[in-house]
Amino acid sequence: MNYRKLVAGLALGACALAPALVLAQQVTRIVVPFAAGGGTDQYCRILAQELNKQGLNVIIDNKPGASGIVAADHVARSKPDGLTVLVSSLGTLANNSVLYDKLPYDPAKDFAAVTQIAYQPAIVVGRADLPYKNIKEMVAYARQNPGKINRGSPGAAILTNLAPIAFEKQQGISTLHVPFNGDTPAVQALLGDQIDIHGTSITGSLPYVKSGKLRVLGVMDAKRLPQVPDAPTFKEQGFDMEATLWYSLSVPAGTPRPVIDRLNKAVNQVIADPEFVARARAIGMEPRGGTPEDLDRFIKVESDRWVPLLRSLNLPKQSH
Repeated sequence: MNYRKLVAGLALGACALAPALVLAQQVTRIVVPFAAGGGTDQYCRILAQELNKQGLNVIIDNKPGASGIVAADHVARSKPDGLTVLVSSLGTLANNSVLYDKLPYDPAKDFAAVTQIAYQPAIVVGRADLPYKNIKEMVAYARQNPGKINRGSPGAAILTNLAPIAFEKQQGISTLHVPFNGDTPAVQALLGDQIDIHGTSITGSLPYVKSGKLRVLGVMDAKRLPQVPDAPTFKEQGFDMEATLWYSLSVPAGTPRPVIDRLNKAVNQVIADPEFVARARAIGMEPRGGTPEDLDRFIKVESDRWVPLLRSLNLPKQSH
């Protein structure tokens, strides 16, 4: 046996395997702009589990604060190598530019689209002991008791705050808005009687709705939620209000397109799997993917709908 050739061959083989081994050891961080335990966090952890089964090394990194600004700024400043990924939304990619006097990142220039990952209708939940059991009764109560309702949200720029604000303006009522750094602390405040109602999605509040501690006052969609079929929609109660929460993945601008395409393909394979879809729907999420171009077009449509409305509210600019 020619040991010199054998050693040389082994060395060449090791060199060929090295890049693959390095890639396998790289960690992809999916940065969630909300506290751990909320609906978005739960969904992203399920997604990460499935991506890991494909051989990716994915972890969830929660960076709550300032309506997603903390997380978005972190990702915008990260190396554009596809290893730091933002869970983006209408708030981080559009609304923050209206609500805040100065952002540390540029929503239009600092990110590249990867794919949508899910959507769900916004809802309003309240404590079971409230004197109103649905949105129609809440509106009547608010008119008779101005300033008596404290309303929570996962953040000022998030649709689950903006849609209730628009609704209140429409109905000529007002609540005291109490923003939180994500859905979990807001739900806990609701359970602790610190707030009365909360604009949210069904995911984080579902266990408490099922246990009878919370009640869904209204669903901002054309149809009822399968998880809570007894909860009426806003339209069923006589109000023309629909609002859909959506979630997507974005990476720092300048990330190479082949890197984006690999991540896009992996995510879309996962969210198309029937077993994954069933797990997602069990927590109130509806998986939805697509191409980076699909996401860019969708962001424009949503921005054109909600940003003018947000500007029309003349809300005071916030600092982060």
